[in-house]
Order: sequence, then C-alpha cells, then structure tokens
Amino acid sequence: QVQLIESGGGLVQPGGSLRLSCAASGRTFSTYAMGWFRQPPGKEREFVAGITWSGSRTFYPDSVKGRFTISRDNAKNTVYLQMNSLKPEDTAVYYCAAALVATVIPSAVDSYNYWGQGTQVTVSS
Repeated sequence: QVQLIESGGGLVQPGGSLRLSCAASGRTFSTYAMGWFRQPPGKEREFVAGITWSGSRTFYPDSVKGRFTISRDNAKNTVYLQMNSLKPEDTAVYYCAAALVATVIPSAVDSYNYWGQGTQVTVSS
C-alpha cells in the first residue's frame, strides 16, 4: 500500500515557475515508477511526466517537454515536478501516481495503482 500527498500548488503568473512535491508513505516507494498527471476543468486526466524507480529515465509528452522536469529522492520517499515557463493552459489539478512497475514509464491512467488527492495549479495574470 502506498499513500501519496501532493503539495506546492498555487497561483502563478504566465512565465513563472512552481515546484510540486509528492510525499509517499510505504516502505516500497523505491520499487514504483512514478508519474504526474493533470486534469483541466471539464477535461480528461492527462499524463505530464514519468520516472523509473531508480530515476535513471524520464518521459514527457511534447506539451511540457523542455518546461517540466520530474525527479525523485528515494531516501526521502518524495517525487518532484519542477514546472517552468508556465502557460495559462497548464492550469489544472495536478496528481502524482505510483505504478507497480519498475523499469518502464506508463503514460496511461489505468496503469497506475495509487493516486494522491491532487493540488491546484492556476496560471493567470
């Protein structure tokens, strides 16, 4: 069992930055691939970043590539999402998720086994 708690969301101006954190409980955190998803109002949840258990590989969709960076600290049971050059279209509830796979990075919602409660990110002037 893994419990995930996101933090770090808020209101930011276009072009600004935010760093989201996801703290995990459970002694097997380091064996999970981790992902970040977002869900804009009225839209489906979408994948924005993923990282393997070791942190050696990451994956991003084109919509955020070069602006978002995912990282993890297994000693602290925490995964991060650094978001730079934020745009109004990045506004969404952001969720972290854990997948019971180690060396691949799933991008499908159904591939993830545990989810956090989400944190709101609003990009507006």
